[in-house]
Amino acid sequence: MKYWSNLGWILLIGFTIDYEIKLTEMAKLELTKSFKSYYSAATTAELATMEKGLFLTINGQGDPNGEAFAENIGALYTVAYGIKFLCKKADSDFTVSKLEGFWWVEDAKGDPRQAPRDQWCYELAIRMPDFVTRQQLSASVMSAEKKKQSTLFRNVDLKTIEEGRCVQIMHIGPFSEEPVSLKKLEVLMEQQNLKMNGRHHEIYLSDFRKTAPEKLKTILRHPVK
Repeated sequence: MKYWSNLGWILLIGFTIDYEIKLTEMAKLELTKSFKSYYSAATTAELATMEKGLFLTINGQGDPNGEAFAENIGALYTVAYGIKFLCKKADSDFTVSKLEGFWWVEDAKGDPRQAPRDQWCYELAIRMPDFVTRQQLSASVMSAEKKKQSTLFRNVDLKTIEEGRCVQIMHIGPFSEEPVSLKKLEVLMEQQNLKMNGRHHEIYLSDFRKTAPEKLKTILRHPVK
């Protein structure tokens, strides 16, 4: 009888642990699932409308293969994970989402793709849950600055971005072959009598440090009017 009693308690404890794990998993906000249309695109050019969102951002200029670009990515993710841990303590955990980049050149007269890479301007971004606050941003920046002994984290900002109507396409392959996909966006814009209305936008669905170039998935997006 004692054996069966102990077994009952073991099963009850096991059930409780499983239930708590499932509740924890359910409680963690997955932005790629909550905003599925934002992180989705067809492999053919299409029209879409993007809602307003809250983002961590950091600005820079120069070659994306350069050291400064990598340092900015590192600073952005460090602050993002700092905010995540603060939210987790407050029982509002979330998964840090995909890296994004908004790209432009200051000289708008020419083709930006033909500009030297050292003239490329960018704003890197990671989408945040709407409940993230500037107080959490400040706390994360101060913590990172203290640990890393660097003022670079002060360049990270929290802001709202709304693109509205866009053309977009899922590009599969190396970044060097993006012009083929961008041409498809241009064709759609001509067909719909649309013009560019903002910065070129990329969402990096793949980790380009670990993924083979031919398998990279990148959403290419142009706001239009």
